[in-house]
Amino acid sequence: MIGTSVNYWLNLQNAYDALIAEFKSEEELTQERKVFEYFYYKYFRDNYGLPDLPRKKDEQIKAVREFLNVATLSVFTKRDMVVSFRSSTQELTEASTVKANIMVQIAMNKALNAEAPKFHKKKVEKAVEYALTLIKNHKEFYPLIIKSFYDAGVIFIILPNIFGSKTNGATKKVGDNIMLMVNDRRLYADSFWFTLFHEIGHIMNGDYGISFEKETGEQEDAADKFAEDSLIPPEKYQKFVEKKQYDLQAIRVFANQIERDPGIVLGRLQNDGIVGFDDWTMKPLRHKYKVQIVR
Repeated sequence: MIGTSVNYWLNLQNAYDALIAEFKSEEELTQERKVFEYFYYKYFRDNYGLPDLPRKKDEQIKAVREFLNVATLSVFTKRDMVVSFRSSTQELTEASTVKANIMVQIAMNKALNAEAPKFHKKKVEKAVEYALTLIKNHKEFYPLIIKSFYDAGVIFIILPNIFGSKTNGATKKVGDNIMLMVNDRRLYADSFWFTLFHEIGHIMNGDYGISFEKETGEQEDAADKFAEDSLIPPEKYQKFVEKKQYDLQAIRVFANQIERDPGIVLGRLQNDGIVGFDDWTMKPLRHKYKVQIVR
């Protein structure tokens, strides 16, 4: 009626769609730039070999996006993005949510590239018993427990911590396997082993998700109890506490009797309020690990 062809209108529609897509792309990039303010590009550069891109924010965004294998960094603002956030973390800030999701995404990508045997709970129980025999083997325990859990279908991953993530660890089903992640913010003997066994407790209870510091609830209490009882036999700990002797020598003797690192006993006493965290005389009992992160 107005003397134009079908192609004219199709081309006009295509041009309009392209313009709208461009607007949406720019809008998304603007959102990504905002989310990227929570990121530390140095973390990815130093730990995972991303290129040095000083003052090139958009290129940094692209590099991190590709490394994390996501279409947009904006997805990291969502709770429960990869693993469940428990109810006690409702007040978590967006910054901490983003950082926690990033760590879990890195661990998930590593787990998806692994080809471990199928998860087997009985084998995990044996792996737990084996791990307890390695607690005093400070130099060689790490690869040994990784292999032991791997053979049981649990992919154990330690990551460098992102400051402000407020995470302790995470667990998630990945196909026929379980991903178990902890970070290196707690590498003193007591806190490392407690965090590890806390996450194992979640696995044994069939409770998967991400663990934040100062979390509460029945699931956390059950995981704490599993870790406490696994690391220090409750009956023996009670008898030790009843003696009310908590000097260096007494702690070392008790730790030797139960074949544990003295730092684990000290950490339990401090957590129970029996020994003060500021007691400098206990410093010789604390052992800090150094874990090399493999890219």
